[in-house]
Amino acid sequence: MKMTFRWYGESDPVTLQYIRQIPGMTGVVSAIYDIPVGEVWPLEKIAELKATVNAHGLDLDVIESVPVHEDIKRGLPSRDHLIDNYGQTLRNLAACGIKVVCYNFMPVFDWTRSTLAMELPDGSTTLAFDVAVIEQANLDNGISLPGWDVSYEPETLKALITEYAQVDEATLRERLAYFLERIIPVARDAGIKMALHPDDPPRSMFGMPRVVKNREDLAQVMAMVDDPANGLTLCSGSLGADLGNDIPSLVREFGSQGRIHFAHLRNVKVNEAGDFHETAHRSEDGSLDMAEIVKAYVETGFGGYYRPDHGRMIWGETGKPGYGLYDRALGAVYLNGLWEGIRKGMPTAQ
Repeated sequence: MKMTFRWYGESDPVTLQYIRQIPGMTGVVSAIYDIPVGEVWPLEKIAELKATVNAHGLDLDVIESVPVHEDIKRGLPSRDHLIDNYGQTLRNLAACGIKVVCYNFMPVFDWTRSTLAMELPDGSTTLAFDVAVIEQANLDNGISLPGWDVSYEPETLKALITEYAQVDEATLRERLAYFLERIIPVARDAGIKMALHPDDPPRSMFGMPRVVKNREDLAQVMAMVDDPANGLTLCSGSLGADLGNDIPSLVREFGSQGRIHFAHLRNVKVNEAGDFHETAHRSEDGSLDMAEIVKAYVETGFGGYYRPDHGRMIWGETGKPGYGLYDRALGAVYLNGLWEGIRKGMPTAQ
């Protein structure tokens, strides 16, 4: 396995120098953030990003993420041109040595929370999702929730949500299959592994469909194009926000098939109503048994990339919510400790 850390580029207050100092850290995952969605990522910009990372003694093997244009998810005629552009971006990434691309197929927004700074009893703050807040939100009044694309004008956003509310899961799933049938052959030929991130949270909101939220959804996606290049970013925190998802079982099933190309490891505290907040990574701090999850990765011989996903804001740190240095660094060390302890406790180390 290869421990990585998400880095948001030169504007990120968490510097590559600091990331390099985390024990066991091998690389970062990042992206090109100034190219409009749907346009081809220029080869020279990818090479520049990789050179910057490599100069700090870190690898850049994983891109998180190459966004899928909304017209592809909407099934519009423009999708063919946009898929061609996406394919060329993959070829350019491969030419620079990129091995894995994380992406998602969530309509309108990548993730949603009701607050970015829920205060915990110890004084730290964290990302949280309150079902009642979401259900009581009134689109007619113009709303903006954490995780939403702020580039949309209020009326455009309302129109998109209204449009998607008329789309059922079967239709969105067909659009995902259309994308994969054209992109996976390109990825395979280029030597790229595509890693689909689950819905975050794994539930419908405002009537919009979600098609990557549970075991059945994941299996259907893998069957759409039965190819090793068609794989998953298995995010314990996203899927774990539904107590019906057995994360160690998912790791064992899809890991044994060689279909997990990237792992996000974080813990969440979830109640029966579906409210949740993100916690420190330790098993006892949340609803997920992180030791059992790591054990599942070890037992299935996972040798890919993983990262300690989100973290709380602790010790007075300010910055991008969920992506501070301190708590994620603590999580990385904790996860590496689990990994080493489990491996050494096995009859034959993997």
